[in-house]
Amino acid sequence: MAHHAKEISTEELSRSLSELGPKPATFALYAGAAGLIVAFVLAVLRSVATSHNGFHALMFGYLHNFCFFVSLSVGAILFVMIQHVVRAGWGVTVRRLAEILANNFPFMAILFLPILVTAALSNGTLYAWTSSEFVSEHPLVEHKSGYLNVPFFAVRAIFYFGIWSFLSRMLFNLSRSQDSTGDVAASKTMEKHSAWGLFAVFLTASFAAIDWMMSLAPEWFSTMFGVYFIVGSIVGFFATMALSVVLLNKKGLLTEAVTVEHRHDIGKFMHGFVIFWAYIAFSQYLLIWYSDIPEETIWYKIRQENGWEWWALFLLVGHFVIPFFGLMNKACKRDPKQLMFWAVWLLVMHWVDLHYLIMPEAVHHGELGPLAFMDINLACFVGVGGLALWGLLRTATDVPLVPVKDPRLQESLAFHNI
Repeated sequence: MAHHAKEISTEELSRSLSELGPKPATFALYAGAAGLIVAFVLAVLRSVATSHNGFHALMFGYLHNFCFFVSLSVGAILFVMIQHVVRAGWGVTVRRLAEILANNFPFMAILFLPILVTAALSNGTLYAWTSSEFVSEHPLVEHKSGYLNVPFFAVRAIFYFGIWSFLSRMLFNLSRSQDSTGDVAASKTMEKHSAWGLFAVFLTASFAAIDWMMSLAPEWFSTMFGVYFIVGSIVGFFATMALSVVLLNKKGLLTEAVTVEHRHDIGKFMHGFVIFWAYIAFSQYLLIWYSDIPEETIWYKIRQENGWEWWALFLLVGHFVIPFFGLMNKACKRDPKQLMFWAVWLLVMHWVDLHYLIMPEAVHHGELGPLAFMDINLACFVGVGGLALWGLLRTATDVPLVPVKDPRLQESLAFHNI
């Protein structure tokens, strides 16, 4: 609910990430480059010292971490558009952070190029369906070749990033122009485009999940996989939002515009989508278990052997049971330290979740277990994450962290939980 109008300083309204200086962006760039170099060296050493294909492990680790970081931007653009469509007032002061995160799609498209090039090599290193030999030996995959082929895969990826980049950039530019003009019509325009944009992003993100992750097991299929990925992305986004708010507050930014009431609401969304994630995950498992069709159950069978059963149990307990009870307390959503702990926890569990979706396919039937390529995977996390953060900071340095002339700004400043 909203109370009386609240005034904040002009200095607060004009603050941007530039106050952090150039060091964060520089550190992110160097860390990203170093992470990918280390991952490459580890892959070479693995190829030399063992019988395993190090490049194979490298590309799976890269794909895993690319999907993790792009999922945060997917959650961000959905949040921005929902805020506009429902004309939400409470979230105006935190919306700019989501706009900045969503605006990173063009740079993420560049980071997708190694995945696209690997698929184009058509040797089955990453996607088995790119190998003509594999396709000829698997009639079901051959039947899907009208969809699972490299040219169409590339066209779809370009379309996905085109839609995401267009929407995120347009909404970001309209919001920024409103900072200068105060034009109320800009809010109406953002609301109008967000209405169709929600459907567009939901559909394209679902198909992106199918293309980039589900097709790693080309004979398997699930009608709920896209929804599962999107809900996980939203969990990851709210965790990122909570972590960002707390860290920026520690640096003296958004201390007036983002209050304990906003943190409380972000925490409630984290809790709510943790429950929704568990519902989708259980529903997918139940439907496949009940139908008992070999082409469907094989995906879970692989994940119940060779140590993956313990990874699955860790995911169940860590992504649902622990945060379900941990975030139930009102105090933990209002206290910065506790909220930051749960934000980091859920980001880790979102990474664990994507590891569970992707990495069992890195070795046939997951026979090496969940920790087989962990060194390369963690190096890829630093590499992809560092470059993604650098791309984000590079474009957002001088952007005010608050939409200073949004017509609902006062409602957000005065927001108070009942």
